[in-house]
Amino acid sequence: MNLAIFGATGSIGASTLDVVARHPARYRAFALTARSRVDELEELCRRHRPRYAVLSGVSPGAGHSRRFAALGVELLFGAEALETIARHPQTHTVMAAIVGAAGLASTLAAVSAGKRVLVANKEALVMAGPLVMRAARESGAQIVPVDSEHNAVFQCFSEKKFVRKVMLTASGGPFRGAPLESLKGVTPEQACAHPNWSMGRKISVDSATMMNKGLEVIEARWLFDVAPERIEVLIHPQSIVHALVEYADGSVIAQLSNPDMRVPIANALAYPERIDSGARPLDLSLARNLSFERPDPVRFPCLPLAYDALRAGGTAPAVLNAANEVAVEAFLARRLAFTAIAGVIADVLAAVPPRPAQTLADVMEADARARNEAQQRVMALAA
Repeated sequence: MNLAIFGATGSIGASTLDVVARHPARYRAFALTARSRVDELEELCRRHRPRYAVLSGVSPGAGHSRRFAALGVELLFGAEALETIARHPQTHTVMAAIVGAAGLASTLAAVSAGKRVLVANKEALVMAGPLVMRAARESGAQIVPVDSEHNAVFQCFSEKKFVRKVMLTASGGPFRGAPLESLKGVTPEQACAHPNWSMGRKISVDSATMMNKGLEVIEARWLFDVAPERIEVLIHPQSIVHALVEYADGSVIAQLSNPDMRVPIANALAYPERIDSGARPLDLSLARNLSFERPDPVRFPCLPLAYDALRAGGTAPAVLNAANEVAVEAFLARRLAFTAIAGVIADVLAAVPPRPAQTLADVMEADARARNEAQQRVMALAA
């Protein structure tokens, strides 16, 4: 199987390549992409020898092509190259792991081309869920979720007509038990210190605010065609149970594993078969305690904002995502307080009313307008 890994230098890319390397007779890294990490991408190409590499955020020049050609790898440039690889006839499966709105166009291109798409980029479905799912129906693409929670639901989900509720779990992040007044002084380093998972900085902050779970609720609505009121979030600090599905007869089926992204990646790669992921087996005798609680909306105001955007529909989820990306970037740059992130998002949602999202252009227009509104609010708060 030829695999294109979009976002190969990120944490999902690293875990995917680890699983792929365990099964060399089954998978080939056909294309690897990065935004601008030239040296890291070159090293990955040295080890995995793909046919193509893409630097989506770099212009041709600086001798980059010669460096990759010496490895037998053809280097492509620009965001359009991602779509070229997505549609390539020899690309069988795409791992869509580019963080944020930047991954939407290439994910949609892969789906439209009828590929098997392993979705780790939740923003594609958050921003344009109806468009992506419609494209999948028209092209025959198979979409398999990679997020640990959605992959867990995928493993537990049978006939939708019997499903009463989908429950996504969240660790609660590093501030689950911190005094509320202490959150005003949270630093980026503290917010990125996730207790259970190794993730990129942006996703780590989203986990701390629980916006990550809000985005996952929106993603789950489209992946599994489940109404918002039937998607619930539970805080589960141990990160052992990744999701649960409740059925009409009262049965609840859960998926459990150690918090290791190689587990859902291996499942998505091999489905409907099972392969070794390299993850440590789960020993429940050592778990001792599995606890669950409902999230506090005062502590985690981003979660109800995500539900509001989902219910509003149209371009509202794209506005939510754009405002969050701008606010988190400002926080990581120390230009915005941690506790101000939710306020910026709420203000932008109020300022940019939802419109129908019939096309990708509709979504991207809303995204651009929301980013502009969010930047203005960040600057006003910093003044």
